[in-house]
This record gives sequence, structure tokens and C-alpha cells, in this order.
Amino acid sequence: MKEQDTVDLFVIGGGVNGAGIARDAAGRGLSVILCEKDDLGEGTSSRSGKLVHGGLRYLEYYEFRLVREALIEREVLMNAAPHIIWPLRFVLPHSPDDRPAWLVRLGLFLYDHLGGRKKLPGTRTLDLQRAPEGAPILNKYSRAFEYSDCWVDDARLVVLNAIDAAARGATVLTRTPCISARRENGAWSVTTRNERTGETREFRAKVLVNAAGPWVNDVIQRVAGSTSSRNVRLVKGSHIVVPKFWEGANAYLVQNHDKRVIFINPYEGDKALIGTTDVAYEGEAGQVSADEAEIEYLMSAVNRYFKEKLRREDVLSAFSGVRPLFDDGQGNPSAVTRDYVFDIDENDGAPLLNVFGGKITTFRELAERGLGKLRTFFPEMGKDWTHSTPLPGGDMENADFESFQAKVKAEYPWMPRSLLQHYTRLYGTRLSRIVGEATSVDGLGRHFGGDLYEAEVRYLMDQEWATTAEDVLWRRTKHRLHLTEAQQAEFATWFSAEMREAA
Repeated sequence: MKEQDTVDLFVIGGGVNGAGIARDAAGRGLSVILCEKDDLGEGTSSRSGKLVHGGLRYLEYYEFRLVREALIEREVLMNAAPHIIWPLRFVLPHSPDDRPAWLVRLGLFLYDHLGGRKKLPGTRTLDLQRAPEGAPILNKYSRAFEYSDCWVDDARLVVLNAIDAAARGATVLTRTPCISARRENGAWSVTTRNERTGETREFRAKVLVNAAGPWVNDVIQRVAGSTSSRNVRLVKGSHIVVPKFWEGANAYLVQNHDKRVIFINPYEGDKALIGTTDVAYEGEAGQVSADEAEIEYLMSAVNRYFKEKLRREDVLSAFSGVRPLFDDGQGNPSAVTRDYVFDIDENDGAPLLNVFGGKITTFRELAERGLGKLRTFFPEMGKDWTHSTPLPGGDMENADFESFQAKVKAEYPWMPRSLLQHYTRLYGTRLSRIVGEATSVDGLGRHFGGDLYEAEVRYLMDQEWATTAEDVLWRRTKHRLHLTEAQQAEFATWFSAEMREAA
């Protein structure tokens, strides 16, 4: 067993909140270790609806503060990571059977004005009989409202925070669960085990941060031997991926018979991402999957509005995640708050900061406020800094992605359009680390199919903690959706051999 010197912060949980806290703390000059039992973002943060949004439907539950803060963060994050976060227009066909038009208009008016919107266009009303957005919609829906929110590559958002944390001095340990944490002499003694090598290590930390998401209570009770009066409520959300069935870059938002709203978003060029469900969940968070009832529920919501009817065989893929929502006592899973709450246990001079709840859109603010809670213990740490600092790859002049992409096209005229789109969207200004000195696609090494070349894989292995084929094909990228099963299997075989050789 190896032991290290005492660090300031030991963060448990490599989802968006844990990675965001590690990045923020490292940037303030604190020494930080982040450990994640699986891959970065694997538990919840890669299984979202891929949106940075204020949460239009939260207005119905009078969550005005949460919506305002999320809308403000929406613009902050657009500037910080324009390569993985970009504007998306949502068309909301109005159904007289559901929410009345006046209520929808009022909600959209508040949505436009609560957060000091600057960059995104406001709401407008559409005549679906004339507007091109109405072409795929059933004729009985004559009117729609169109508003703005943002798309995000959620898994890459987590990784970019981890990359920046490491660049600022943090140690990032993936596939390394924390197996115990105990208070000793005014500090935490933390034991981890590397699942790949079996190596056990001991660390000492002044403060322990529990950002374990669905496992937050497990860390409190089993790992840290502590208690808390707060709790998380697990709510399962499932999505399906189908072929895209409309023209245009807009998304749709429809209401189901139970008044839940369903997002229908363009995805990976020629596909659509549809979700989500809200189902109370009691099982193991790591074993969650979309069931047939949820898939049917999502297809039914789409078929209620669109001329082209989805069939079960149209579902190309499905995934499910568990949201660790702060338990506020609401009976309806859809009504449970998406806000976050901190709980600090200061026993024996070794603080434990527990994070309950939260959502992707507010992760940066959550991290900033969490560090604010710890200023008493680190009075010399630096000031707030993440508000105006781009994430890795996002350091484009004026956060202008289109101009950056045009510059890349001129620099690499040999690069196919789809590959250029892939590299610029996922890696932004860091794409040169992948391309290197290549002057043609042959210089990118082995081609595995689609837009997947060896150069990208090597980069992900060396600099983004990718240790399995799934890390590459599903979380760091979405190549899995563009490769045949045979190509995926061939890549997995090659990748496993490379990992064995590297070990």
C-alpha cells in the first residue's frame, strides 16, 4: 500500500459535479484528488437528454430561482464551450387538450426574461400550416411556439472538466473506487483500489467531498461511516434513438397525455434522440436500463403529434440513467426539485461536504458555491474564476465556433467534411493534438470505419483516460452509432490488445 502527503480536497465521484468541483478547486490553488469507481460520467452524467436549459416545465412547480439561475448559466456555458454547447430551437406544437395557450405563452415570456437572455433569439409563434417546421406535424395541430435552449455533449462536458482539473494540478483516478474513508487526527484517511491493477492506495485529505450522485448516501454511510438527515431520491429517465424523421435543424417538444413533456432532438446528424421518462427507481443505480413500457411511452408521445409513426423496429438504441434528485418529499417524480443542496459534517475537524441533487446546467455554479462553503477551511484559496474561463478546446475568439471551423477547414483542406465536423465539435482548439503532422487521412493511422481513426483513439487513451472500447465508442465519442456491429467488434478486439500491450 502506497501513501501520499495530505492533500486539501479528496473528491469522490467523477460525474459532472465532481469533475466541476475538482476543476474549480484546482484552479484556486488547492491540491485535489478526484476518484471515480467507473469511467468519467459513466453513472449518470453521460445518460442525460443532452441539454443545457433553464427547465421550462419547472416553472409549473414555481421553481423560479432555479430556472433563473439555469438560464444565466446557459449563456455562461455557451461561452465556455462553444464546440460542445450550441443553440437549438424548439418547436412546441400546441395541443388544446393539454396546457392552455395562455399558460404556455406566459411560461415562455418568463423563460425569455428571467435569465437576462443576451445571445439566444426569443420566442415566436408559428403557423404550422405554413411554416416548414409544421410539415411533419399532424394537421390537427395548427399552431406552435418556438423558443431557444442549448444542446450539450454531456459526457464530453465531464471529460473537459477533468482535463482542465488535471492541467491545473489535480490527480484524476478512474476505475478506482474509494473503499473506505475514516477520520484520523483531524484529517481523512482515504483508501482506494484500482480495479484494473488491484493496487490499493492510501491518501490523506483535509476535506472529503462526496459528489457520488446516486451513490451519495452509500458513501456517507458505508464508506465514510457518517450520517445525514438529507437523502436523494432516484428517478429513472430513459431515452431512445431513432432515425431522424424531419427536415431542418430544429428540435420538437411535445406533451404526452399525462402532461409530461418529451424532447425530440436532432442527434448525430441523421438520428433523433427522444426522451425522457420519469420513473421512481429502487434498484441498483449501475444496473438501470430502459424497459419496453418506457420505449412504448416515448413512441406514443411522438406518434400523437407526427404524421410518420414510429414502430418498435425504428428504435436503434435505448439508454437509461438514474437522476439523484434531492428528496424534497414530493410524491410525483416529475415534481421532485432539480435543485441542489449541500450538507457539511464537520465532526472531529475533518469536514465532509455532501452534494445532493443538481443538474448538468448548473454544475459550474454548484461547484463554485460548494467551494464557497469550504472557504472557512481554506481561507487562502483563490477567488471565483470559472465564470469567464473557457473549458479545454473552447478558447475560440469571441466563442465563435463558425469562424473557428472555417479556419480549421483552411488549415486542413484535405480533411473530409464529416471528419472536420467531428473533430471541431468534440475537441475544438485541441484537435491539433489529434491531427499532429498528418497531411492526409492516411496520416491518421488505422481506419476503423465511419470517422474513427487510430490517431483519435491514441489521443483518447493518452489524454482522456479511455481504457475500454466503450469509453471510446460511447462516452468520449458517439462512433458506436455510426459503425456496424462487425466494425465495433473488430475495434474492441484491437483496443483490448493495445491495452494489454500498454500494461
